Amino acid sequence: MDILGSLLDLWHSTGVYGFSQSSNMVFGILPGELLMIIIGMILLYLGIVKGFEPLLLIPIGFGGILANIPIADMAHVSEVIMQGVNQDGGSVFQYTMHYSDKFLGIIYSGGVASGLFPLLIFMGVGAMTDFGPLLANPKTLLLGAAAQFGIFTTLIGALILTKYFPDVINYSLKDASAIGIIGGADGPTAIYVATKLAPDLLGAIAVAAYSYMALVPIIQPPIMRLLTTKNERAIVMKQLRHVSKREKIVFPLVVLSLCILLLPDATPLIGALMFGNLAKECGVVDRLSDTMQNALINIVTIMLGLSVGSKLAAEKFLKTETLGILALGLAAFAVGTAAGLLLAKVMNLFLKDKINPLIGSAGVSAVPMAARVANKVGQESNPHNFLLMHAMGPNVAGVIGSAVAAGVLIALNL
Repeated sequence: MDILGSLLDLWHSTGVYGFSQSSNMVFGILPGELLMIIIGMILLYLGIVKGFEPLLLIPIGFGGILANIPIADMAHVSEVIMQGVNQDGGSVFQYTMHYSDKFLGIIYSGGVASGLFPLLIFMGVGAMTDFGPLLANPKTLLLGAAAQFGIFTTLIGALILTKYFPDVINYSLKDASAIGIIGGADGPTAIYVATKLAPDLLGAIAVAAYSYMALVPIIQPPIMRLLTTKNERAIVMKQLRHVSKREKIVFPLVVLSLCILLLPDATPLIGALMFGNLAKECGVVDRLSDTMQNALINIVTIMLGLSVGSKLAAEKFLKTETLGILALGLAAFAVGTAAGLLLAKVMNLFLKDKINPLIGSAGVSAVPMAARVANKVGQESNPHNFLLMHAMGPNVAGVIGSAVAAGVLIALNL
């Protein structure tokens, strides 16, 4: 009898039994966990075989697989509501603490829920970013700003869906603000805003933001070809002027100063970005710059990818709200891409030296993926046209723009 009981216990500990007991059945026949594992495999396929941003898709896909292993529950995170007292007036406020003793849950609680990983990523991005193309052609800053149009358009769209379909979708203003930031195609910023405004939607927003960042080579080209002519895509731009070291050192300090004076809520993101960039450009702290560019950002990218993948757990992901976020995030990304392209075409009506409208699509802050896509699509129309450095101008402007947009949304909602 003991042997039979032990065998039964062993059966109950298997993944086969766990799948059979799933409460997240899709179409009544497929366990939700199994479906999400298949989706994780697809992400791995896109990263390994197709080469679509493997640095993102491989850890996200593998994290999604781990999160959906039945019984193991590696992504479990406990939430505890705590109370604090404001020092100014003694008023009581509530905040949420995240705790886990599971593999993926520990990483998520310590780095994503706390908002630490996005800031470390921004520090590394700053250390790898050359603002020279933006300084050499400052008008491309407008293209980076235009691409943020998708953020606020989607915010309004989320509120409209809530108004007309309240039984299916119900987003608050804070939820809509966090969803809209996906349009900036900036995963760290999306995570940072979600932790501040919509922690309940953090997983879905993180997955959507990083998925669309990784799928830039698929999503953007059709929009770029639709909104431009072959002649426009073949426009050759003049070589950029040389930017001095002094300009590159002063730039992060000026940007940070303006942020402190005008939008303090954006200083965590802008400050981390500009600190990393200053360390790179000043040339006297090579060890710090090298660490941020390589070891630090590589480690954090691994952890962040696994954390994002952990939110692909079936019970969290297979919800109407999540599907709404994915749809709205895609719309935000498309609108941001289109806005950058269209503004470039409008600017050409007044410019003597024409700019290739394709670089406007790089205004979304997926660095340097969007710039590479702009260059690739441009070479389809003119094989001798090299747009990469020109596209980096609006691309890095988009990084700043998305951080500023994040600060605006946080300031308006807190």
